[in-house]
Amino acid sequence: WAWQRRVLWHYVNAVVFKTLLFPFNGLKLFLLQLFGAKTGKGVVIKPGVNIKYPWHLTIGNHSWIGEKVWIDNLVMVTIGSNVCLSQGAILQTGSHNYKKTAFDLITGSIVLEDGVWIGCAAIVNQGIVVGSHAVLTAGSVATKNLAPDGIYQGNPATKVREREIIN
Repeated sequence: WAWQRRVLWHYVNAVVFKTLLFPFNGLKLFLLQLFGAKTGKGVVIKPGVNIKYPWHLTIGNHSWIGEKVWIDNLVMVTIGSNVCLSQGAILQTGSHNYKKTAFDLITGSIVLEDGVWIGCAAIVNQGIVVGSHAVLTAGSVATKNLAPDGIYQGNPATKVREREIIN
C-alpha cells in the first residue's frame, strides 16, 4: 500500500493543493487527514501549497500556510499552534552529502514551535528546531536551530534582535 499511497497522493497534491484554482480549505484539511496528517482547529492552507507526504505532517491549531509554500517532508515536520508560513517559504527535510560521490541522502525532521513566523521565501533546512515565537525574516535561511523569541535574518540566518510581543 505504501507505493500506491504515494502515487495517489501525487495526483491529489497536483490537482487540489499545488493549483491556485482550488481555494476550498475544508476539503484540503479533510484530504490531509485522510492521508495521515494531523491537523488542529482553525488551520488555513492557501492555494498553491506543495506537501510531499502528509503522513509526515502535524499542524497545530490556528496555523496559516501561505501561497506557494513547499513542505518537502521526507521525514516528520511538526508545525505548532499559531504559526505563520508566509508565501513561498520552504521547509526541506532532505539534502545530499556533497562529500560522497553518490551524494547520499541526508534527512532530518523539522519542528516549528508555537508562535513561529517564517517569512516570505525563507528556507528552513533539515534537522532544524525553530523555537517558540521566533521569526525567520523574508528570504533568510535557517541552517541551525533558532532560539525562542529571536528575530533571525540572512543566509545563514543570524539573530539580529529579540522579538517583543505586545498584547
